[in-house]
Amino acid sequence: MRQGRTSLLINDQVEVITGKDKGRVGKILRLDRAANRAFVERINMIKKHQKPVDAQQPGEIIEREASIHISNLMLVCPECAKTVRIGKKILEDGVKVRMCKSCGATLEKSKK
Repeated sequence: MRQGRTSLLINDQVEVITGKDKGRVGKILRLDRAANRAFVERINMIKKHQKPVDAQQPGEIIEREASIHISNLMLVCPECAKTVRIGKKILEDGVKVRMCKSCGATLEKSKK
C-alpha cells in the first residue's frame, strides 16, 4: 500500500468534519503517516481497561484518545478562523510553505 501524504502537522488546530465528534476542534498530538491517522486532543476518546502491574497497584480504567482518519479532519486557519483547504506556495527565498486557500495566509510559524 502506498504511503499517503498529508499537509497536516503536529500541533495544528483541526476540526472533525464527520463522525461521532463532528464539529469538535482539537490539536493534533501524534500522526501515523503509514496508516493516514491522527491522534487529536480530546477527540475520539476510548476507555482502556488496564490490568494491575503488580499486587500493590490496582487495575484501572484509563480514558485516552484513539486515532481518527485524516480524511475526517480539516485544518482551522489561525488567520480567518475557518476550516480551510491547504495549498502549497514557494516563497521568494525558495522555501515551500503551506497556505490557506481561503484567505491566502501562510500557515508556517517563523523559525527564528
